[in-house]
Amino acid sequence: MRRNRSNLICAIVQARIGSTRLPGKILKELEGKPILWHVVNRLLHSRKIKNIIVATTVLPEDDLTEEFCEENKIDCFRGSSEDVLARYYQAAIDYEVDTIVRVTSDCPIIDPIIIDKMINKYLQLNKNKPVDYLSNTIKRTFPRGLDAEIFSFDALAEAFRYANEKYEREHVTPYIYQHPDIFNIVNYENNSDYSFHRWTVDTAEDYELIKQIYRNLYKPNELFYFKDVLELFESNPELIKINQNVKQKNLGE
Repeated sequence: MRRNRSNLICAIVQARIGSTRLPGKILKELEGKPILWHVVNRLLHSRKIKNIIVATTVLPEDDLTEEFCEENKIDCFRGSSEDVLARYYQAAIDYEVDTIVRVTSDCPIIDPIIIDKMINKYLQLNKNKPVDYLSNTIKRTFPRGLDAEIFSFDALAEAFRYANEKYEREHVTPYIYQHPDIFNIVNYENNSDYSFHRWTVDTAEDYELIKQIYRNLYKPNELFYFKDVLELFESNPELIKINQNVKQKNLGE
């Protein structure tokens, strides 16, 4: 029996202390709060996500991640540090998740309005024909850092069973989106292409840019959104130079 595709929509946030290019980045602060706190806080403003689960590793260093979750009353699941696909699968089982919204912990600009629009699209399409996977990353039109993937538990379970390549296990969803012959895949696009922007945190340069964005836009108890950051860049075009030379790592790197 297939699970209900829309009964429980949860965000599973991939998080770990270890990082090859910027160690400990998820607990680095932006305006007095850790990056991970900002990611979760922004997701809490989604009207469609019913729960948020931080999926971290069983490595001793991620005791800090679990402690952070406990202190902030965030659900936490600990699993494999290498097989992130298994970590997601087990987290979804433990929390009985039917639809997963995958977000990574290095995206403190993540926009809940965009995510809710994507979820609405996913649910609407499922009324006519089951959609296994919807994301805004297949053909990029949003800035890197606003990435979100929505997929069914059934698709996740199939990937868990059949994905054999190392990169497929490390990155959770490649087995799904690289097999359109098996899964019904939908890309969510913006009207204009802003994919040249990089608003994620993977390097010191990235962190500096995000600090500048937060310094200009962040207010306690009030969110800023995609359009606000675009307006900031329009009035301060020099900001894009801060991390314009950072190269995104490829799958398997």
